[in-house]
Amino acid sequence: MQARIKNGCRLKKLIDNKQLELIYERGKGAWTYHIVIPNTAEIEGKWGSLKVSGRIDNYELKPMNLAPRKEKDKMISINKEIRDEIGKGGGDKVMVTLFLHTKNRINEDLEIFQCFKDAGVLDKFQAVNDKRKKEIIVSIYEQNTEEEQIDKINIIINQLLN
Repeated sequence: MQARIKNGCRLKKLIDNKQLELIYERGKGAWTYHIVIPNTAEIEGKWGSLKVSGRIDNYELKPMNLAPRKEKDKMISINKEIRDEIGKGGGDKVMVTLFLHTKNRINEDLEIFQCFKDAGVLDKFQAVNDKRKKEIIVSIYEQNTEEEQIDKINIIINQLLN
């Protein structure tokens, strides 16, 4: 899968110009018309945390939610505006290109150590006992976004300075 950068987000290609069915299921509210995105069952994330964009036929899909479904492929809702624009309805085939938006994240200890070095606290961090060092690193990785990771690193730097 390819990735590209747009507005600070990494975009991971989920589907590239693939023909999929626009599914109609009566009584599903906003999900009455939807497209199931193959090979996405293993993608983890809760509602609102999975954003996608791309194209359906010649219509540009602005960032929208990818609906998580337990142990099933994810899906996107296709509203009336989109259906009218592409001139298609339930049961019709559409050409889909879709990118998953992923945040760049700190995922290596060396990146964290470099932050501590740049702030002049690496020696203080190294002087902490091994159990506490591990707790600090884990607390950084547990943050949901890169921004939250950076905030956590700054908190730890301030603690090490004091």
